[in-house]
Amino acid sequence: MLSTQRRAELLRLLTTEGTLGVAELADRLGASAATIRRDLAELAERGSVIREHGGARVNPASAERAFGDVAVNNAELKDAVAARAAELVWDASVVLIDIGTTTVRLARALRCRPLTIITSSLAVYQELANDTDVELVLLGGTVRKNYRSMVGFLTQDALRQVRADLAFIGTSGVRSNGDVMDSTTVEIPVKRGMMAAAQRTVLLADSGKFPGGGIGRVCEAGELDGVITNRGADPATLQVMREKGVEVHLA
Repeated sequence: MLSTQRRAELLRLLTTEGTLGVAELADRLGASAATIRRDLAELAERGSVIREHGGARVNPASAERAFGDVAVNNAELKDAVAARAAELVWDASVVLIDIGTTTVRLARALRCRPLTIITSSLAVYQELANDTDVELVLLGGTVRKNYRSMVGFLTQDALRQVRADLAFIGTSGVRSNGDVMDSTTVEIPVKRGMMAAAQRTVLLADSGKFPGGGIGRVCEAGELDGVITNRGADPATLQVMREKGVEVHLA
């Protein structure tokens, strides 16, 4: 298991089960106690966990907000981005849709169209579950209840079995150099898996995420084919993305 995957799984276990000891974490992840201690030290330095005698727990200050709380922020901006994204989708396409409060709006905009949609988002699934025109594929995995998503090795394995025309991914922020970031490490391997499975990848991000940040890098700007954001997004960051070959669409 790669270090990034192992640390993401560490965070998942600590988030879902509370305080755990080094010995138990090492047993659960099939790693040495020394490796787990190094991982916990790295996560503690980032502020993601708090070390305790013999183990660790998630840092409450780093806990993400619930999906429903985030969904109401910048609603009009997100709706505009989603509507512009829907214009890029051809009928009969296979589309991968990432988690996020903007991507679920894209799902809503794609209702009643002859598409195959593959997603790791339970919110997207619920949006399209009763749509008879859409062939809907839900990726398996471990449920992150707070953010209504599927994560883990089962999700990543499933992504290696599919191919899509387009992938729409979300982000917690885009740095001024064009790096796409995410604040939840357990989601990063899923986003990368979607990018690998799709012919083209388009980033959806409202203007408030330019520039922005996160604790882990999803990809460099040049790995994207397009980005859709609002006209108020930071011009310098968007220019960096254009210079790296990214099509910038303003909603």
